[in-house]
Amino acid sequence: MAKSKNTAFFCKECGYESAKWFGQCPACKEWNTFVEEPVTRGTNTKGVASYHSQKIVSDVCPVELGSISLEENDRITTGIDELDRVLGGGIVSGSLVLVGGDPGIGKSTLLLQMCYNLSEAGRDVLYISGEESLKQIKLRADRIGQCTGKMKLLCETNLDTVEGVLTKSKPEIVIIDSIQTMYKDDVPAAPGSVSQVRETTSVLMQLAKGLNITIFIVGHVTKEGTVAGPRMLEHMVDTVLYFEGDRFASYRILRGVKNRFGSTNEIGVFEMQEKGLVEVENPSEYMLNGRPENASGSVVVCLLEGTRPIMVEIQALVCDSNFGMARRTAAGTDYNRVNLLMAVLEKRAGIHMSGSDAYVNVAGGLKVNEPALDLGVVMALVSSFKNRPVDEKTVIFGEVGLAGEVRAVSQAQQRVNEAVKLGFETCILPGVCLKNIMKNDRIKIIGVNNVQEAISLI
Repeated sequence: MAKSKNTAFFCKECGYESAKWFGQCPACKEWNTFVEEPVTRGTNTKGVASYHSQKIVSDVCPVELGSISLEENDRITTGIDELDRVLGGGIVSGSLVLVGGDPGIGKSTLLLQMCYNLSEAGRDVLYISGEESLKQIKLRADRIGQCTGKMKLLCETNLDTVEGVLTKSKPEIVIIDSIQTMYKDDVPAAPGSVSQVRETTSVLMQLAKGLNITIFIVGHVTKEGTVAGPRMLEHMVDTVLYFEGDRFASYRILRGVKNRFGSTNEIGVFEMQEKGLVEVENPSEYMLNGRPENASGSVVVCLLEGTRPIMVEIQALVCDSNFGMARRTAAGTDYNRVNLLMAVLEKRAGIHMSGSDAYVNVAGGLKVNEPALDLGVVMALVSSFKNRPVDEKTVIFGEVGLAGEVRAVSQAQQRVNEAVKLGFETCILPGVCLKNIMKNDRIKIIGVNNVQEAISLI
């Protein structure tokens, strides 16, 4: 019986399918997310299930949870400590990992360096590229270094061919670069469309789980910063990693936004150099490099990314407005949060900035949303407004409430230890955290209960 072809509308966010176009998706309530794509209707209802997956399913039987044993070698180290940290300690066999990021940010470079290390350790690695030829990959690989391992390359975009290669060779680690270039013959849509991305990812997920192969897939991002394709792509995979940072700056930040096998609060910091990505072992020292001396509006804040404390510099510039309406700008932190903190200063501390322009910047290009940043932003604004610099050997952290109170933050002791390690002499923190801080002769601890007390220290 001949197959009949028609079109349907798919939501790019959640994958909802409809016979007609909607302005707002009935499932996820997002606006203008429907795209029209051809679909195939026929009597074959097997979907994307392949022969090997059907055979595996027929042999599956339930097992008791207590009978499953975990060993230390269940995770594979990549040879890159920052990547292992974000993954939760290493690669889990049979997992499906999505790596997203802006073009030119270094996704392929990072994965290629990982393949180098794994192949040197004797792992069977296969790098599948749908965007570059073998010679182009070789040119990029030679820039990183000479590979002496048995790393294999394959240039292919047809997923049916890729499935046959994986089923036959069964490598341990597979890189798919990128998922938007892969296609299936039985899906009548262009590569990179919602239908193709959904179906190809489903096949790769079956291959990873059925053959116990770890698969890394590279995903391009849209101008909003999300992975191109249906949102359900992130729900299907085990781990989602985002590579952040300015492509024209030297640093890169690898952040895990989803991880079934570890924490999502960890970050990895890299520096892009001529021979590839280099790990930054001390991000605090790196972020504070080039900090101005005795400059008003400059404050050092200790943030916590997962289990790692990081020192960042908060810069504020407050000046008289030349227009009737003052301007507010925030780079690296929430714009609305800055407006809220300025309102607290106006109401609770009597500092009137309504006629002044205010600019707040997190130096280094980091994007920070942790509440511990609040007190540092307040001190930086007041320092610039009064033109009184904060001691450069002082670190500040704490959350500020609407009543002007300074509230406690988590892991205060760990933040203080980081300040001591970097040579800071004074630490201003919430007063309620003092009882949990061990005394140290190398640093002076000052607890504040409200913004008035903190401002009086300048």
